[in-house]
Amino acid sequence: MTDISSQISIDNLFWRIVLKDDNEAFRTLFYSFFPSLCVFAGRYIDNKEDCEDIVQDTFLKIWRTRKSLEITSSARNLLVTTVKNSCIDYLRKKEVEYSYMERQATKEWLTYQDDIYSTLELEEMITRALEQLPDNLRLVFEMNRFEGYTYVQIAEKQNISVKTVELYMSKSLKLMRRELKDYLPLILLFCF
Repeated sequence: MTDISSQISIDNLFWRIVLKDDNEAFRTLFYSFFPSLCVFAGRYIDNKEDCEDIVQDTFLKIWRTRKSLEITSSARNLLVTTVKNSCIDYLRKKEVEYSYMERQATKEWLTYQDDIYSTLELEEMITRALEQLPDNLRLVFEMNRFEGYTYVQIAEKQNISVKTVELYMSKSLKLMRRELKDYLPLILLFCF
């Protein structure tokens, strides 16, 4: 077919689609132009699947708006222009998404830095509070909370009764709560 007869054929298919809701004409148009429009979309977008999606969306848009379509020059130009505009919209959207992800990554990094600072600060506060405890209370507290020993194991290792371990833990927790009362929300945030 020559270019002119091809153009007439495309325009004819378009008019059959617009005026008669001709599914067969639409199917013919789709299968005739889908491959070449995907190649055209590939000039703008590197990803083959994204190109195919854009071209499919273009045909879907044409089908949905077929009754209100205004073809000012030719059906071929309408197809090409619609695909081109869809590619540009896609690229704009990707740019916005990339910009958003970049901002989120920066925000997460800054939050991470704040968390590190807060965690270090919290560790210092706990260390200072532990230093305020008498040696026997601190030892029992550290064995239980940091080393994972049970009350029975601590009692055996320190040659004291389990009741004494319970008393030491109760006193040390009371003193620790009093020392760290202003930082309780921070402790809950990082420890639980």
